[in-house]
Amino acid sequence: MQREDSVNPKDWFRIGDKEIKRVEILLNAGDLEGAGFNIQQALEKYLKGYLLSKGWKLRKTHNLILLLNEVIVHGPSFSTYIDPCQKITQYYVEERYPSFMESRFSPEEIKESLQIAKKIIDQIRTLTKLDERDR
Repeated sequence: MQREDSVNPKDWFRIGDKEIKRVEILLNAGDLEGAGFNIQQALEKYLKGYLLSKGWKLRKTHNLILLLNEVIVHGPSFSTYIDPCQKITQYYVEERYPSFMESRFSPEEIKESLQIAKKIIDQIRTLTKLDERDR
């Protein structure tokens, strides 16, 4: 039986919140690749949740830039996050595909990306709460 993903934004936000908690645990354990991966996953969940709240048809992708470009249609202020999202998308690849080199990301970079991710998430939370009041 094929699994069907939820199209309820709150379900996506709930999973995104779990991912943020995992980031903090992994950072404390010194697992930079794991922390970066979970930052990417948290943003992916929140961006998809936001888009679903706008009537978007769910698509399978891990590319934050693709998702962010669709979010920008609804909220142009998100365009300030293009560069950070390009970097955070790389965390997915870093963790999922083997490399001959050690991680190229420093703890400072991961922590900075986490702060940016939290800003994006806070903005999405604020906007979706406003949307709920309009209904």
